[in-house]
Amino acid sequence: MELINQHTKQIMEGCKVRARAAGLSFDDETLEYIVTNRDLLELSPKVMIPTLYDYWVHDVEVLKEKGRYELYPGNPYETVINTRPAISFYNDNNPDWLNVMIFYHVLAHIDFFQNNLYYRHTWDYDFTGQALSDKRMIARLRSEKGRWVDYTIEFARGIDNIVGYFKELSRQTSAIKPRNPSRLDFYFDVFLQTDKKIPVHEYIQEIEQYNNYTRKIGELGEKSFFAAVTAKYPEFEAVYEKYCEEKPKPCLDLLQFLMDHSPFLNKNENQWMKSILQVVRKTSLFFQPQIRTKIMNEGWASYWHEMLFLQDDRINGHEVDFARVNAGVTAMPRVGLNPYALGMRLFYQLEEIADKGKYSIPFRRILDARTREKYDLKTGKGKEFIFSIRKNMADFLFINTFIDQDFVDRHKLFVAGRRLNQAKTAWQYYVKSKKAEDYRKMVTDALYHPPHIEIDNAKSHNGSLYLVHHFEEKPLVKDYIQNTMLGIEYLWGGPVHLETTEPAVIPPPKWSLSIPFMGNPLQEEDQGLGLKLSRVLYTMEKRKLTRRVL
Repeated sequence: MELINQHTKQIMEGCKVRARAAGLSFDDETLEYIVTNRDLLELSPKVMIPTLYDYWVHDVEVLKEKGRYELYPGNPYETVINTRPAISFYNDNNPDWLNVMIFYHVLAHIDFFQNNLYYRHTWDYDFTGQALSDKRMIARLRSEKGRWVDYTIEFARGIDNIVGYFKELSRQTSAIKPRNPSRLDFYFDVFLQTDKKIPVHEYIQEIEQYNNYTRKIGELGEKSFFAAVTAKYPEFEAVYEKYCEEKPKPCLDLLQFLMDHSPFLNKNENQWMKSILQVVRKTSLFFQPQIRTKIMNEGWASYWHEMLFLQDDRINGHEVDFARVNAGVTAMPRVGLNPYALGMRLFYQLEEIADKGKYSIPFRRILDARTREKYDLKTGKGKEFIFSIRKNMADFLFINTFIDQDFVDRHKLFVAGRRLNQAKTAWQYYVKSKKAEDYRKMVTDALYHPPHIEIDNAKSHNGSLYLVHHFEEKPLVKDYIQNTMLGIEYLWGGPVHLETTEPAVIPPPKWSLSIPFMGNPLQEEDQGLGLKLSRVLYTMEKRKLTRRVL
């Protein structure tokens, strides 16, 4: 792995000038490295962060990918990571024209990293430097604690798979920070109504008194008013200060809860384990935005590499080569999902509907298809609109807001079903639905959505930990329950209970295949097995797992 040469760096700097002129925004400093395909195979398990801590699963993934590469060699074009400065990796055999296209793609990714609000908590530090520090700390612990370090990493990563960080990410990405109420707002909204519970007529008198002070004295009226309030209610200032100091208790995710409240981890001899849990949690939080903006991020980069490269004179003579490469990246599959293709087409359509003024209530009220097609207010606000979307949205909101029937019809999209042929020898794919709501559901179901698990303190008795899984139509994967709960029990230091919902099979009644109903025999599809949802409780105690239906 080595830095790109000066000739290629000059190409990158020229692409930056054109990208900024088109409206993209990113830091001046970037690092570009030339790597081989095998280098990329070794970096992939570490999410392309060269300084990430060492872990045995990374080595297993490298061996697996090398074996796959021997059978099916591929040529990844680029990879870019959200660091300060941004680091990108390029294949060692890319020609200059291809690098131009790839550089535009990478710069659009960097623009997305540095301007989308879901990445707000990653803007203030360089993750590669932090990862190097964490890597050295874990290496030092390995020399002192041996294999227990890897056990702790494995347990922590298993728990991390069931942690959603929903409220943590909401807090970190919020552009509006909570603030304390003004003294005036607190007095009238909280103190008089909640603390003193004065009658309505007295409340009105207080308002009139405040108005009189401000009318007579002007800017000094509020100060004089509160001097009178303090004389009447001496405790007011103390109550207001206490109210401002009190802050709502954060809802802790499972990893943070274990670090804060585990009797086992808070023993002096086990404090080192908390450092490892913190590294795993911090690393996961850093990558959460990329997981939750995959379609938007790749669609944004694909939109801009196509838009900018088609206007670049360096495409001359390579139009066919570009078309071949671009189609391989952004072709819309008939079955399955390509985030590059879907995101890019959505951004193109959003720019168009904003330019024509179609993203409006008057347009949505139009039902006639021909009138909708000809509607065009020529607003010229398309670019402004998609930049606003790039800044404020993640995949879930992006998909559920903008995939409508017009988009599905325009690109001839559908939800594919699968069934066995009559001979039961091959799968047949068929068009199951062309409705926008069904297509949205298919895409939404493919998005990252970890389970919602909370700690129930009221049911955590006698040193046990009680977890509640809020069922969202997706049951937990049974294969991982035992090992994950084993890790939680170890890090908690006591029994662990997990309440969840699982589907149970209802066999058809024995008579259903022979007795006709309403004069008609039951059809084949009516003879299938039914399902019902049951609430179950898993308990891990002394490394043994038990299951009980509630």
